[in-house]
Amino acid sequence: MITLALSKGRIFEETLPLLKAAGIEVLDNPETSRKLILATNSPDVQVVLVRASDVPTYVQYGGADLGVAGRDVLIEHGLDGMYQPLDLNIARCRMSVAVRDDFDYAAAIKQGSRIRVATKYTQIARQHFADKGVHVDLIKLYGSMELAPLTGLADAIVDLVSTGNTLKANHLIEVEKVMEISSRLVVNQAALKLKREPLRRMIDAFAAAIPA
Repeated sequence: MITLALSKGRIFEETLPLLKAAGIEVLDNPETSRKLILATNSPDVQVVLVRASDVPTYVQYGGADLGVAGRDVLIEHGLDGMYQPLDLNIARCRMSVAVRDDFDYAAAIKQGSRIRVATKYTQIARQHFADKGVHVDLIKLYGSMELAPLTGLADAIVDLVSTGNTLKANHLIEVEKVMEISSRLVVNQAALKLKREPLRRMIDAFAAAIPA
């Protein structure tokens, strides 16, 4: 049995065509089914639905043989025990620094003053500001990053941005792009040895179907 870990939403939807290219179709709709383990048309392949941030953990410790996770999640988690063969070029967005539209970010970082940054992505934010030589106090939040600058909790946020509409609606502006984000295929290294042939076939089919 091959177990693939996916998260609901955009990653799940955009992985379906890649699975189809490998001859695999998921038989249950995660939006209407309450099942957490979804059968496919292949008796040897199943999909487990987990939180996006848990996908690398399931793959690392063998709860899944392979998974699809955003570059952001993988960097935060670390890649111990995992092989990352493909950038699937799906669920694309960017990670950016954003501030209130009346905050002078350029002046704040030029003066060398410490700024407070709220983010879920502390590893990425810490590295980004260290590379720039900017002193920051990081505040870890899990939801509604946009509130942090509006309430005075933080001067800036580091978060994923797709269209930018949410920032605009909350009077925030992007001031710096940290990195481009897309979703990657990750494979458990032990599974790659034990189930080499079926996993290699699936990886090759994914590779051939990656959107341009």
